[in-house]
Amino acid sequence: MKTILAVDIGGTYIKYAFMKEELSIEQRGQVATPKESREDLVETIGKIYDLKPEVAGIAISMPGIIDSEKGYCSMGGALHYNSGFYFRESLYQRCPVKIYMENDAKCAAMAEATVGSLRDVEDGFVLIFGTMIGGAIIKGGKLHKGKKFSAGEVSYIITHPDGEPDFETVWGNRCSTLRLCEWFAKEKGLNPSEIDGVLFFEALEKEDEDAKECLIRYTREIAVQIFNLQTILDVERFAIGGGISAQPIFIDYIRKHLEQFYDKCPYPISRTEVVCCELQNDANLIGALQCFLANS
Repeated sequence: MKTILAVDIGGTYIKYAFMKEELSIEQRGQVATPKESREDLVETIGKIYDLKPEVAGIAISMPGIIDSEKGYCSMGGALHYNSGFYFRESLYQRCPVKIYMENDAKCAAMAEATVGSLRDVEDGFVLIFGTMIGGAIIKGGKLHKGKKFSAGEVSYIITHPDGEPDFETVWGNRCSTLRLCEWFAKEKGLNPSEIDGVLFFEALEKEDEDAKECLIRYTREIAVQIFNLQTILDVERFAIGGGISAQPIFIDYIRKHLEQFYDKCPYPISRTEVVCCELQNDANLIGALQCFLANS
């Protein structure tokens, strides 16, 4: 059975796994994501490939708007240097094997739809909370990519009441996990660099009222947008991923807010279910491999 190198390029780390076609993992690891240039990114993946150059191909999950057919990154997302870049062509020069690339949230959705939390529904939506917010649509049991490959991209939804599309008020920036920590740091009079997700949830477990208020505010904003998306898409289930989704209270608060909105709404709005992604940190790797195999 062939071995495929699956690579999940994130804003902070590149996770990788040498995987068999039935989704088993032989070896895994992670390295820091290059911050300066696309050339550094290509070389970093090249060095991972050098560990097992006999692999049959490379399956890539990465941020941004991705044209998988052309191997082109039209918008780099968290990695701005990838915008307008024929990534596959450049990587092929370094690693001469079959390469398939897909948006990270779409990879997660692909995995959840086949072997995860959406495997028993026809229509679903995946939201991944991290550096920004990844989104992807499952329609008729299949990944829906859209005419220009941006279907499900939710980070750039305008949330400002005056409709001003400045970067600070788009949803992906308002409800990134970083922003939650910034809100809490401000309440405590601390430098944002002193607070991370671990410290925030430790404070929450100690019943810190500031932490609780920040989480209520944060999850309410998320529930507002799920409500809005549901009125348009009418999906059966929203699956929530990203490191913060491992905290049960995070999902619980979203559900409570959403139910309150439904109960108060005087219109017959279709209700949806909110669950945690089952595959967690492996979703992007598994989905990248599945996308690779589906297009082999």
